Amino acid sequence: MIGVIIVSVQFGYNKYFFTFNDKDGELYKEPVPSPNDTYSASAYYMPYGGAAGGVKIWVEITDPNEEDIEKTVYYAEANGNFSMEWKDEHTLSIVNQEPAYPSEDRSVELNVEKEIYHDRGLACDSWIMKSEYDTCLKK
Repeated sequence: MIGVIIVSVQFGYNKYFFTFNDKDGELYKEPVPSPNDTYSASAYYMPYGGAAGGVKIWVEITDPNEEDIEKTVYYAEANGNFSMEWKDEHTLSIVNQEPAYPSEDRSVELNVEKEIYHDRGLACDSWIMKSEYDTCLKK
């Protein structure tokens, strides 16, 4: 019975109190400045699960005027074709696809001031994260 309670508490905590604070990855893509240098987008990755595992990738937005403030706007399973491009001052286009597997496409365009993407939806369910965005997208 205690084991069931512990697992239930852990599940509830992970679902409703999720944050992006547990990321310790390597820089994947150098910072890409927005057209007017209002923001900068950097991509990071972290392998998991050993030889049979995969790679997680996330994008952090930084305001060059406030270097200490970073905001994660994208978190997903990495695919073979990944790139970032600013469409305008607030819209970041992220391509994360595997051409041989169209169902694994995790590409998205985000308004970095109002939207975030989490492929499994954990950030969408988090009570803590809901105050940080207007729209949460998931696969």
